Amino acid sequence: MSTLGRSGVEVSPLAFGAAGIGNLYTEVGDDAAHEAVSAAWEAGVRYFDTAPHYGLGLSERRLGAALREFPRSAYTVSTKVGRRLESSDADGDDLANGFAVPARHRRVWDFSADGIRRTLDASLERLGLDRVDVVYLHDPDDHAEQVFREGYPALEKLRAEGVVGAIGAGMNQAGMLTRFVRDTDVDVVLCAGRYTLLDQSAGVDLLPAAVERGVSVVIGGAFNSGLLADPKPGATYNYAEAPTDLLDRALRMRAVADRHGISLRAAALAFCSAHPAVATVLVGARTAAEVRDCAEQFGTPVPAAFWQELRDTGLLPTEEPS
Repeated sequence: MSTLGRSGVEVSPLAFGAAGIGNLYTEVGDDAAHEAVSAAWEAGVRYFDTAPHYGLGLSERRLGAALREFPRSAYTVSTKVGRRLESSDADGDDLANGFAVPARHRRVWDFSADGIRRTLDASLERLGLDRVDVVYLHDPDDHAEQVFREGYPALEKLRAEGVVGAIGAGMNQAGMLTRFVRDTDVDVVLCAGRYTLLDQSAGVDLLPAAVERGVSVVIGGAFNSGLLADPKPGATYNYAEAPTDLLDRALRMRAVADRHGISLRAAALAFCSAHPAVATVLVGARTAAEVRDCAEQFGTPVPAAFWQELRDTGLLPTEEPS
């Protein structure tokens, strides 16, 4: 277990990302979602991450229901604020936003102090919990002024009141997260897709700043939305079809992994966890089988010779993994 910054909140080395059980792209049944969370628990996962955005609250409801089987003191849960859910009379589904659920709610960007408290209260109700351990400002890319003026101070106040144990921000970019690390008193940042075998941009400023400031980093998107899990024509990178050059690079990496008797998935997870700033690697899964595979790959030792061959062939910068 690792502690997030100076917060005292502990997380397991491998974390469960609950977007999948919120019907990300395709429907998942209630039983399958429950079994996925149970499989994560059996694999030793004790940190679970969700958000109102994931399935318009479905992820939070399912995660909370599954976690009720376990002692509250034995696991860590995080959710996110910034997208407040409002009831909607719209017909159809939410696939335009990535989730196969009825569009019974709509998302409203709201990083105001009042909006954050209201969003967190609604999340607690859906989760069936009286507290969450970590709250992230969710994707504040286009809302910097309000976030730093209102949203972040609101989280600081919640932490000071003991409502949450740790606070931070979660994004798909490293630049603004670096600002959070350097200019605020966050405990943790969640960086998705920017520190992987294919993209080390978070290693330039964000991760060194986090080490310097004693801020923990949660790495998500280890597979860059699919390309590093199964590189093949049509595979996705950053939620779109992978460019030819990146597909070629991933295929070459997989060939190196094959020569060293490991999977590319194992290497991708090991890379993310190697940096001293990284407290845990967050992996999304929708079924028990996916969870078990992730846990197996995460536990697979990656030989030093593999990293050296990646460096020697120019597939990885010479200083990585740190």
